Formats: sequence, C-alpha cells, structure tokens
Amino acid sequence: MNRKIVADSSSDLLTLDGVPYKSAPLKIITSEKEYIDDENLNVLEMVDELGCYKGKSSTSCPNEADWLEAFGDSEEIFCVTITGTLSGSYNAAMMAKNTYEEKYPDRKVFVLNSLTTGPEMGLIIEKIKELISENKTFDEICEEVDKYKGKTGLLFMLESMKNLANNGRVSPLVAKMAGLLGIRVVGKASDKGDLEPLNKCRGESKALETIVEHLRSLGLKKGKVKISHCFNEKAGNALKALILKEFSKARVEITKCKGLCSFYAEKGGLLIGFERI
Repeated sequence: MNRKIVADSSSDLLTLDGVPYKSAPLKIITSEKEYIDDENLNVLEMVDELGCYKGKSSTSCPNEADWLEAFGDSEEIFCVTITGTLSGSYNAAMMAKNTYEEKYPDRKVFVLNSLTTGPEMGLIIEKIKELISENKTFDEICEEVDKYKGKTGLLFMLESMKNLANNGRVSPLVAKMAGLLGIRVVGKASDKGDLEPLNKCRGESKALETIVEHLRSLGLKKGKVKISHCFNEKAGNALKALILKEFSKARVEITKCKGLCSFYAEKGGLLIGFERI
C-alpha cells in the first residue's frame, strides 16, 4: 500500500524518517520581502530582519495546487494542517482532497484540522507514522488519530507578540505586555484552536515554572513533550530539566522552530507540545 503523510510547514517537520512525507510550505510576507518556509529558509536572518521591520507583515498558506503537488501519487494520504482559526490551510487542503478523490476514486485522503501548530502537530504526525508502521487500516488510523488529538496540548511562552498582534491573532493591549519590564506571556492553544493567553510572568524563570504548573494541571504524567524554541535553547534546556524533575518518566525532546513558528513565537519564544498521559 502506497501511503504518505503530508503537513504544512507550521509542524516544524520538513522531513520525516521511515515513511513517505512531504511538507507544504507557508509563506511570511512583508512589503519588502517574501520568506518561504522550506529547507532553504535562513530562519535566523528572517527573525532578525522582521525584528527590525516596522511595517505590516502577513502569512500565506499552501493553496489547493500546492497541496495536490504534496499529495503526489499516493493511494492513501494523511494530511495535517495548522489550526483553521489561524490559517486557510485546512480549507485549501480539503479542496485538494475533493479534487484528488474525484480524479482517483479508488484513493483516500484524510485531512485533519489539528487546532494547533508546531510541536503538538509534530506529536500528531509521529502518531500517524506509528500507526502506519503497525499496518493499521486507513479507517483505523483516522479514528485513532482523532482520539489521540484529544490527548495532546500546546503551551507557549512569548517575549514578544508583535507579529501576532499585527496579524490580528491577539489584541494589541495583550501584545504590549509581552517584553515590558521582563514580562513573558504564557498561554495555550484552546479547544477551538485559538491562542489563549493565561499568565503574565515577571521574568523567564517564573514563566518556566508556570509552564510546569500548567503541564501538571492539564494532565502530563509520563507522556511525550516536544519543546520547540526560537533561538532560546537555554530556556528550552532549563524547561526540560524542570519537567524531568517533576515528571521523571516524561520523554522530552528539544527542537528549533522553523519559519512559520518563528514568525509567531519570535526570538526567545517557546512552544511546548505534550501528551496528556
């Protein structure tokens, strides 16, 4: 059986070992430059340039043709998109699914609106890979992934929310708090796929401790945790140590944000995907 996983680049996974995989890039756009979130993007250069940029910026999702190209020639396709509340990626992927299945009636495409981004999407994709390796049927994989999505979550810590405010993702008033007098905003992805600020913490250490408190209350015990940092590996390592001190059986991985997640997290930010188990 020819199976493939595809996702937009907000998953931070541009490649995936052990299974056919394709990342469909999003774009970050300013009046001066367009950044394509693929393996050729210099993320640090983009973050530094956007940090100095005073104008408006926006993002662009893969269109139907981009998704069809990512689908390729596979018989069964499992597609994961960034939350539909932040992007039109899910709608475009659904259009591609309908076109693809009309053209190839004997093939199947599953499109999942992850209601999240970054490392939580990564957990979902890894789960699909695991189920494929177990030779589950298409319908079994779809059902189990839907259930698994309800057992994962996303937290974030941000030093700046300028880009989120510029794109209407958070209120300018909330955005002004981030970075003011060392304030870090800690929040989560809501059940509806919105970004929900929870705490304004004075200093990074307090913010990391607050994240651990939320992980406890949200159900982490011994599950996987994926920490994705935007050029703040020191905070990522500090958070990993705190998590393992509190949850000794947790499996913690640290990765770097790619383009789209770096655009929203901005320099110094952390995204934390976790299993509620």
